[in-house]
Amino acid sequence: MTFEEVLIQKPAERAQCTGKALEEVLVSAQDNDALTVGVYECAKVMNLDPDSVSFCVLAMDEDFQCDIALQIHFTLIQSFCFDNDISIVRVSDVQRMAEIVGDKAQLEDAHCVLITNPAEGSWEDPALEKLHLFCEESRSVNDWVPEILLPER
Repeated sequence: MTFEEVLIQKPAERAQCTGKALEEVLVSAQDNDALTVGVYECAKVMNLDPDSVSFCVLAMDEDFQCDIALQIHFTLIQSFCFDNDISIVRVSDVQRMAEIVGDKAQLEDAHCVLITNPAEGSWEDPALEKLHLFCEESRSVNDWVPEILLPER
């Protein structure tokens, strides 16, 4: 899908398309051992090898508003992503995120997920390109951390 095709989609179509693309990318990244799950684990990867980070997903839930430490971590992660030109999105369903990333995550760990791209044996996913285009379009209208709805099972 080209950038122009993404631009002419209706918002509802775009939301559905990006949700499916995100799920595809997460499953593919997990299959290729290119997924980091958990706020602290993600922070370690960003600190040690920021060039390997390709995409960041922050998952929020109703407890997010009460967890000041999590809010601070999210702010720092968002800042790091902006400074290092890493695409970043939000999802509002931590439970669904934990289901997608499977046994690598427990519910409390699924708040932050990174998709990394190792130097050797890099994998490419067309769905990841769709997500990057979605983020680029969102930034062009000053939506710096767009929200994506994950598809229901």
